[in-house]
Amino acid sequence: MLPTDAISRHFKLSEAHQAALTKLGIQTVRDLLYHFPSRYEQAGGEASIANLVSGQEVTVIGTVEKLKAKKGWKSRIPMTEGFIRDASGRIQVRWFNQPYIAKMYPDGMVVRATGKVTGSAGKLYLANPELQRAGDLLQQVDEQPTEFFAVYPETRGVTSLWLRHAVEKVIKSGALSSVEDPLPAAMLKRYNLPTLATALVWMHQPQDLKDATAAKKRFAFEEVFLIQLERWRERLRLAHEKSFVVDAPKERLKDFVTALPFAPTKAQAKAIDAILADMQSGHPMSRLLEGDVGSGKTAVAAVAATATVATRPQGQNFGTLQVAYMAPTEILAKQHFESFIKFFDHAPINIGLITGSGCYKFPSKLNKDKFTNISRAQLLKWVANGEIPILIGTHALIQKSVQFKHLALVIIDEQHRFGTNQRRKLAKKESRIPHLLSMTATPIPRTLALTLWGDLDLTLLDEMPPGRKPVKTEVVKPGLRGSMYEKIRLELKEGRQAYVICPRIDEPDPDKEFALQAKSVKEEAKRLKSKVFPEYEIDILHSKMTPKEKDEVMARFARHEVDILVATSVVEVGVNVPNATMIVIEGAERFGLSQLHQLRGRVVRSTHQAYCYAVPESHGEATVARLKALTTAKNGFELAEQDLLQRGPGMLSGSKQWGISDIGMEALKNLKLVEAARTEAQQLVQKDPELKGHPLLTQALTDRTAQLHFE
Repeated sequence: MLPTDAISRHFKLSEAHQAALTKLGIQTVRDLLYHFPSRYEQAGGEASIANLVSGQEVTVIGTVEKLKAKKGWKSRIPMTEGFIRDASGRIQVRWFNQPYIAKMYPDGMVVRATGKVTGSAGKLYLANPELQRAGDLLQQVDEQPTEFFAVYPETRGVTSLWLRHAVEKVIKSGALSSVEDPLPAAMLKRYNLPTLATALVWMHQPQDLKDATAAKKRFAFEEVFLIQLERWRERLRLAHEKSFVVDAPKERLKDFVTALPFAPTKAQAKAIDAILADMQSGHPMSRLLEGDVGSGKTAVAAVAATATVATRPQGQNFGTLQVAYMAPTEILAKQHFESFIKFFDHAPINIGLITGSGCYKFPSKLNKDKFTNISRAQLLKWVANGEIPILIGTHALIQKSVQFKHLALVIIDEQHRFGTNQRRKLAKKESRIPHLLSMTATPIPRTLALTLWGDLDLTLLDEMPPGRKPVKTEVVKPGLRGSMYEKIRLELKEGRQAYVICPRIDEPDPDKEFALQAKSVKEEAKRLKSKVFPEYEIDILHSKMTPKEKDEVMARFARHEVDILVATSVVEVGVNVPNATMIVIEGAERFGLSQLHQLRGRVVRSTHQAYCYAVPESHGEATVARLKALTTAKNGFELAEQDLLQRGPGMLSGSKQWGISDIGMEALKNLKLVEAARTEAQQLVQKDPELKGHPLLTQALTDRTAQLHFE
């Protein structure tokens, strides 16, 4: 395997330099070698300043002029500004949150600047360019004769040039000569992949772009393969575990389904059949239920819950099995609590709600049609002795104090990595593992689902209940905002309500210059009230409000005491107000297509015609093309595939959101690669479930887990 000794053993580092490397996630030699380039530059590929066009990624060579540190006029963000001049002209250069740069490059110094051309004609500038001094350029020509050279992600105190030389020193030291490859040689040959040592050299010092492409393919395959190994081993472990046999009386289930507000769609009926079959098997179910907003996931979950609470514990002719239903937010948890009360009003059972701000029980002793606030201690007592068969809540559900008597089913909303150990933690006293039904309204690309949730059986709800009309979506062009407001006014006069979504709450994002133009919740609410809709009631909702404040705002909106709710994307998941039929999304290009789809799902809650207005801040070709997909795609699944293809891997927030690197996210565009890695993992686990014959793969899985924990 790769050397894991500390980077400080090989390089003389100041405390500040070491801290900067740690910020990049580089503490060992292995970390350095896995700090992959963000792009490659070709020597001699410099552009002429006079010919620059906005949007280009360019490299120019010129002299530095008038660099100085200052603060933004409105934002007060510290920055450096100045110019770079060549024989054809000069261009402004600008760095945000990097005032120290002004002291590093005196007037007249010759530099090589690489960055993105930003701004409009006549006001172009290079945003946050990477600079190299002329002396460094000469050294580079002497020391690195390759045509292509790597450009790395940087931080203050660690330049791309330093990283290039550091990697070169490690490679020249011979550290890669004894590296063992965790991928079997036969597998590498089958898919024409380079060995680990070769791939690392090609990644950092490619002779041409084919080398770099081959190296990326190898690391993408390896990452997807390791994830699949984890998932298939999890599947195998679960197949040998015992769970509860949920076998409810058929008449009880038939009565419950008949009493639903609408007849199940074919997709819902198919999902219900699959779930009930899983829970009858005696082995833990692991199923992901994916469906657009409004497709009826909660109703399917309610049928699964009914089957569970209608089943007696083994060896008993009294009591019931129990259900835990976990939601990501208090708003959504309370919403599910109220939905379940309606689902079970014809066959009342005790339903509990536990969140960070309080506990509730239905029905109340004083009024069988109402729920009541109860003490946490009392709720926990009734859950522990089995008197409350259904408990709904936030992450408060998995606290040590929450003890179930016979927990047979765990339903998770919008949290898919809920593995065996977490289920054991919930069950606590039980030797049997509860069944898991995970649900999501987030459209997931097929390759992502195959990779990250390979241990879950996937069920799609791909049809909507009858009577639901498709949302009419419009991308608002410049000059048509007034027309949009008039359309909204007509709907408000008909008694409907609207959401207005803004990218930020009030303060600008200090790391992104374009955030200064983004509309904020607080200011937009004031503007709408004073200049556009003075006759209507307007309120705000955002993530910095307390749970109690959020609940109060949503309650007023649900009672139609508020006509227009101005909010951040906090309303993206789960908010349910059927009378709200319009949503305006400001700065629409800042959101992914899948997130935009979820946001507009807030207004698909009734049979009224719904409207979505996407209002971008910019109207470039890329923005227009991407948002057009929002108006043409048939469903969220199609949008998810387009989102994956259109957006860069970094924009998909790989490691942060999914536990997968940018290279891994890029690989998800390649279905054949994902399916090949999945097949290889499945076959290997079937032959060698404990990986006894593959110790290097075992170590690679351990390293991956440790790296994810570090991040």
